[in-house]
Amino acid sequence: MKAPTTRRPSRSKRGTTDSKTLIFRASLARSLYRGFEIADTSTLYELAQAIVRSFDFDFDHAFGFYSKLKGNIYESPVRYELFVDMGQDEDEARSVKRTRVGEAFPSVGTKMRFLFDYGDGWEFLVELVKQKESEPKVKLPRLLLSAGKAPAQYPDAEEE
Repeated sequence: MKAPTTRRPSRSKRGTTDSKTLIFRASLARSLYRGFEIADTSTLYELAQAIVRSFDFDFDHAFGFYSKLKGNIYESPVRYELFVDMGQDEDEARSVKRTRVGEAFPSVGTKMRFLFDYGDGWEFLVELVKQKESEPKVKLPRLLLSAGKAPAQYPDAEEE
């Protein structure tokens, strides 16, 4: 009788050179942006968290990624929204927790709008600027570049 075999994880799941990292630029304005690196297997939820934290914002609001770069963001043909994961979306938006970054941003140059906090409407332009092989022992996501001073997420009421 043959001994049972144990199934090994694929090489890409074991952190070998098959895995890639993606380098993004998230911009609030032309001179206000952050560059960061994240694993291609991370979810859009994790990408959103990396964007928000790179601007020193609290990750405490609903958000979505939208393919339409100009005009009405809600008319985007491709949408990924946290509302889907919360069971509150009945239209054709897709999940941010089940979608991998590499699926939503398949090639260098892919751009989407990221809307964080539907009330205050923080809108970022997110672009995949580079793909590369992952480096061993590098903790991701990681901030690579910071340009411009991030605005206060919640400005003082007196300033308004």
